[in-house]
Amino acid sequence: MTVLDNTATTPEPATEAATVEFRRLRREFGPTVALDGLDLTVRPGELLALLGPSGCGKTTALRMLAGFEHPDSGEVLVDGDDVTRVPAHRRDAGMVFQSYSLFPHLDALDNVAFGLRMRKVRTAQRRSRAAELLDLVGLADKGARFPHQLSGGQQQRVALARALALRPRVLLLDEPLSALDAKVRLTLREEIRRLQQELGITTLFVTHDQEEALSMADRVAVMRAGRLEQCAAPAELYGRPATAFVAGFVGTTSRIPGRLDGASVEVLGRRLPVDGRIPAGAEVDVLVRPESVRVRAEDDGHARVVATSFLGAAVRITVRLADGAEVKADLPAHEAAELTAGAAVDVSLPDRPVLVTERTS
Repeated sequence: MTVLDNTATTPEPATEAATVEFRRLRREFGPTVALDGLDLTVRPGELLALLGPSGCGKTTALRMLAGFEHPDSGEVLVDGDDVTRVPAHRRDAGMVFQSYSLFPHLDALDNVAFGLRMRKVRTAQRRSRAAELLDLVGLADKGARFPHQLSGGQQQRVALARALALRPRVLLLDEPLSALDAKVRLTLREEIRRLQQELGITTLFVTHDQEEALSMADRVAVMRAGRLEQCAAPAELYGRPATAFVAGFVGTTSRIPGRLDGASVEVLGRRLPVDGRIPAGAEVDVLVRPESVRVRAEDDGHARVVATSFLGAAVRITVRLADGAEVKADLPAHEAAELTAGAAVDVSLPDRPVLVTERTS
């Protein structure tokens, strides 16, 4: 794979980074509510990822910003200007699709220059601009190649260069890496992030891949059933999920039965403070990340190791508690050596606030 040349000239954005606002967006497709009053702001120059399961509304929101969909109610604003009913070709947004969408009869240079040609930019100027952008995305020597002569990763680079050719105020990425293999996807997401930061362009990125969202975005907006569950920086989203859905969707989470006692919860033989909302019922589940769970071998322990999984520097241990609940713990490899399947263990949690939710059946 070609690695982007950091010495390449970075083109200057045509305008200041834009602010994007979704205000009370609602969109229905028959009986299905795709967006249910979405309120969200994308800050100037940031990369914000829309993350969520299929059907949560993230792509609908992106298409509304692009101008391909219109809400039943609500507004889309760019730098305070209402663009809700502005046609897509007047939105000043560049979009990169999952499927590349390159013209098969045009070489890479002409694919990148296509939008400039539609705007009647002179031949010499548009070819110069296209060559500059191909250089920026690491394809300076591939301008004469046609899409079928390029790898998937190279085709997506061409699509990215084409989206940037018109110096858009907003860059929209619709799951652009999902069709690529794992190694190419990892490399290209790092390159897209570097390029976005260098250009300082406001970017909205749709993905269902949590690792992709957490590694690339300044903030991640988690959506569910057309609503925004939480929007926060990756570290906050992972470390302090606002809802049980976010805790379960972002990263790995175990549920441990507990019992509420005022603003604290009794769990695994100790009392811990509750972080965030306190459910109405006394019987709850405590939500914990695997790196927060402590497991040690204990001859008279009331839990048993049921499985181990090697993760490289860590080993993931799955433990079954006396009540049948299963808990996952990530331990350094050297600490997990004696924790084989069937071993009796003691399980505990650190003395810090925990997130709780209603008990599942």
